[in-house]
Order: sequence, then structure tokens, then C-alpha cells
Amino acid sequence: MSLDVRVLGPVRLFIGGEPVAFGGPKPRALLAALTVNRRRAVSSAALADMVWSEDPPDAYNSSLQVFVSNIRKALRNSGVEDAASVLRTESSGYRLEISENECDLGRFEAAREAGARAAEVGDHAAAGQLFGAALREWSGRALSDLAGLQFADGFATAMDEERLLATSARIDAEIACGRASSVIGELVAMTTENPLREPFWVQLITALYLSGRQADALEACRRVRTVLAEELGIDPSPALIDLEQKVLRQEPLSTLEMKRAERMAAAMTETVTEMPRAVRSGQLRMPDGRIVRIARGGLRIGRMTDNDLVLDDPKASRYHAHIMPSRAGLLIKDLHSANGVFINDLPIDNGALLADGDSIRIGGTVLVFQAIS
Repeated sequence: MSLDVRVLGPVRLFIGGEPVAFGGPKPRALLAALTVNRRRAVSSAALADMVWSEDPPDAYNSSLQVFVSNIRKALRNSGVEDAASVLRTESSGYRLEISENECDLGRFEAAREAGARAAEVGDHAAAGQLFGAALREWSGRALSDLAGLQFADGFATAMDEERLLATSARIDAEIACGRASSVIGELVAMTTENPLREPFWVQLITALYLSGRQADALEACRRVRTVLAEELGIDPSPALIDLEQKVLRQEPLSTLEMKRAERMAAAMTETVTEMPRAVRSGQLRMPDGRIVRIARGGLRIGRMTDNDLVLDDPKASRYHAHIMPSRAGLLIKDLHSANGVFINDLPIDNGALLADGDSIRIGGTVLVFQAIS
């Protein structure tokens, strides 16, 4: 029987293509936590924190056992013979043994990474198809039926960014394939919802211009100037100004020039206003001297066990920060944490580009960023 767990939207379980009921919000939160941590053991204490939003009852172990039993029963009743091998009991907790293809999160990540590889070698048609396939895994905001749980809200915030970046990458591929007019409506919505992200404006201006709408492209240039001046008190990046001049002079515009402008504009993503320093890879030095390498796909930091870097720090939020690659370099984002993220003792609003030697304070933990050339 084929198994499919979905967390990119409301939490749902399908077996053989049919939906399976397995309980209320708490069992769904348990299954979601295990899906996010698939193929990894999660302690009962960590699961209890996620299921009960860090306020579990004294008898949480017994309740977790009931939830696990009910999920296994639902699996067996739907044709999964060895349910205990799918939802396994570990010495300290539980583990969900499913493949990447058996959950929407795994399929999304696999298709997105394949799309990125295709884009890198210039196969824009394949990239567009793969990014599109990744985005079709979504049916709403991640864990939308668990909104209000700290675990769910933190995960949803992090995944909102991943979805947005995948959407932007798909749009790049569509423009590169000569389908600029097909993405204009989408880009208008994206710039409306994310007005301080210059790369989206670069895409919109480019799509309008390549679609023969020079006047609309220039109007978009005017709007982004106004937004940046009113919200941040700054001018557009030199790359966006150069793009505006090309549109004004009706010069030919290639997709390579668009990508170059996007990379430059990404230095000002949301509240990032510095020019890019082009740090592409790096590592963090922990207070005890340990070194944590930042993976190509980024690094999530927080107290929960499904983070890439788990901090045993009561002042750190469950999902505190995310270091991610951007076109301008490595970007650290605050995931709406309780105590904020500080770079060299200065708080960041949403995001900041990292430079060699930066001191990053998360809760009471100080990490040192080291660039790798």
C-alpha cells in the first residue's frame, strides 16, 4: 500500500490514494513533527514540547503512546501490514520510517534541488518543470490546521520562505524560456505582498519590458523607487537603476542581464541595504570551539530537534534563524524569534548578509561566522 503524508498545507494521511482519519489536532501535530524529522528518532520530551506548545502535561508519555497506537491502528486498518515498522518505537521516543517520496515535503525538496541543478547548467525548460512540480506539492500554508502551535508556526514561517524562493526560481525559468507575459500577474502579486524585495521587482520590470510593455515597466520602476524611499529611506540598487535606464532607452535586454540585476538587487532583500559581499559558503564556530559547516541548502538554527543546528539554550526560540544562500551571498533571517538575532551586537529586522568574522548572537549563544573561499 502506498503511503503519503502531507504537511505542506493541512496535515493529512493518504494510503493507497485514499484519505485516512487518525485523530484530532494533537495526533496530527505528532505525525507532522515525525514527518519533518522523518527517518530520525525524536525523543518523547521533544515531541511533547511540539504537540503541547512547550507546556506538556505530566503524563505526556501515556498520551503520546495512545496517539501512536491510534496512528498505527489507522495504518493497519488501511492495509499497512507492519505499521510498527513505519512508526517505530525508539529507546527515547519514536521515528517515522518513510522515504522522501512518501511525503510532500520530501518530494518538494527533491524537485526543488533538481530544478536548481538544471538551472545551473542552463536547462531552463527542465528547471521550470521541476520547480513547477515542487510547488504543486503545496495545498496551503504548511501545517495550516495546526496554526497557533509554536512548532507549527515556526516551521510554516521557514517554509513560506522556501516556497517563495522556489516560486521566484520558476519565474526565472519561465522568463528565460520566452514566456515572460505568462508570469506578469504572479509578479504583480509578489511585489504587492513583498514590496521591499528588489529581486521580485527586477523580475516584474523585465517581464513587462520583454512583453512589449515599456510604459508599464517604467511605472514599476517608479513604484519601487517610491516604496524604498518611503519604507527604508534609500534609493534602488545600482543594478535596478541600470535596468531602468536600459528600459528607458529601449535597449535589448537578455536574461543574463536580468540574472545579474537580480543578484545585485538581492543585497537589498527586505531590510538588507548593503551591497553584496559575495560570501558563498561558510561555517559557524560554536562557543565550545566546535565547527558547524553551513550546507549548500542552508542551515536552520533553533531549539527544536528538526533544526540543522540545535541549540540547548532556553533563550533561543524553537525555530530561531535560518542561514540561506541568496544571489548576493549568505543571508541570515530571523524567523520571528522571541529574542531576535544580533549581528555584531546590532539587531537585524528580518535579514542580513553575513561577512567573515561576524558575531551572531542567538538567545544567549554567540556564534562566529567564518567565510570559506
